[in-house]
Amino acid sequence: MFYFTSGKEVAAVENRIIFLIDMQSFYANLEKLAHPLLTDKPVVVAGDPSIRSGVILAACPTAKSYGIQTAEPIWQAQNKCPHVHILKPHMQFYVNVSVTISSFLEQYSAAVEPYSIDEVFLELPAMEQGKAEQLAQHIKQRLLREIGVQARIGIGTTKVYAKMACDHFAKESRTGTAVLNDANAAELLWPLPIGRLFSVGNRMETHLLNMGIRTIGQLARHPLYDLKKRWGINGELLWQTARGYDTSPVSPSTHQKRKSIGHHMTLPRDYYHWSEIKVVLRELSEEVSRRSRQHTSLGQVVSIGAVGQEYGFKRSFHRQQRLFEPTNSGRVIFETASALFKEYWDGTPIRSLGISLSSLQPAHYKQLSLFDTDEDLDSLYHTIDQLKDKYGMDAVLHASSLSPAGQAMIRAKKIGGHYK
Repeated sequence: MFYFTSGKEVAAVENRIIFLIDMQSFYANLEKLAHPLLTDKPVVVAGDPSIRSGVILAACPTAKSYGIQTAEPIWQAQNKCPHVHILKPHMQFYVNVSVTISSFLEQYSAAVEPYSIDEVFLELPAMEQGKAEQLAQHIKQRLLREIGVQARIGIGTTKVYAKMACDHFAKESRTGTAVLNDANAAELLWPLPIGRLFSVGNRMETHLLNMGIRTIGQLARHPLYDLKKRWGINGELLWQTARGYDTSPVSPSTHQKRKSIGHHMTLPRDYYHWSEIKVVLRELSEEVSRRSRQHTSLGQVVSIGAVGQEYGFKRSFHRQQRLFEPTNSGRVIFETASALFKEYWDGTPIRSLGISLSSLQPAHYKQLSLFDTDEDLDSLYHTIDQLKDKYGMDAVLHASSLSPAGQAMIRAKKIGGHYK
């Protein structure tokens, strides 16, 4: 089969076999493994209800049978199921099991790519569809027997086919597996509403609906030049996704090639004053700085994002500034982010903040200045990194982090915003 893109004929790769293996209700099912007495009980994993993160992170199938959904507030879940068991997350435990699963899958192929903490791509040698489905069942059985996790598997000839097979069809399948490829996409995938196409969010769905494109099939049949005229390369990417065209490899190193390094924080309460906000900006800057050094990277673009709410209306802004020279200095990142924030902040109470560093390049070399040197500062950062590696992230802190506005000591006990 061939696709026409940018005026060229591009052959689709038909002999690839790619699995997207999704661990079902991952957090909740792992908690059930750790608490055998809750095996048959409705269980949810949720953040601390005393702060803003009191929402459902995961629900086991039993809890879902009561209508409980991920991301809804804890009080709504309790209204649906008063006897639901609410457990706090243990992120280090989940990360450890996720790494174990990836290592386990390397028994079948070296092409193993973690897509998220509970999803993994696996590329296999070409085989008949029937044999691929048999192998998927075999992997599911071994994961349940040897690790204790239940999985569903999408099978496709491309990564995007495998992902949509898992998301849209494996969940409803009696076997927990589903196949999606060029042979059945028009029958299975194309009739679905356009909002269910992978990578289509609410805003893009609205744009496509306004164009009269209501199904994935209508997008797949839509003239490519029209989509490219409206959205450029993104329009072409949407068109390719609808047709399942995706040449991206399954590679263990995919996520090592970072385009940016950033940190985002949802605050435990609204922050009204600059004296509080700058404490968090400094902490975020130091985290971005440290991670940049861990990845031996320098960045030349600093971005700041903030979300607030006033009188029930969401207020947010995102701004960036290009530096004269690349850096991984926490001081430089903080000073740049602070200046951007103060310039564009309208005084709205702030409930979340984020800082990122992009336009990355290797930190193995950099242009030296005749008038300024950061050698002493680089040495200081290196020493601080060593202390944190040995004694923990809260081993060295700015004094401002000890104030009521500081979050660094709390974040040191967390992974991904949740307690280890």
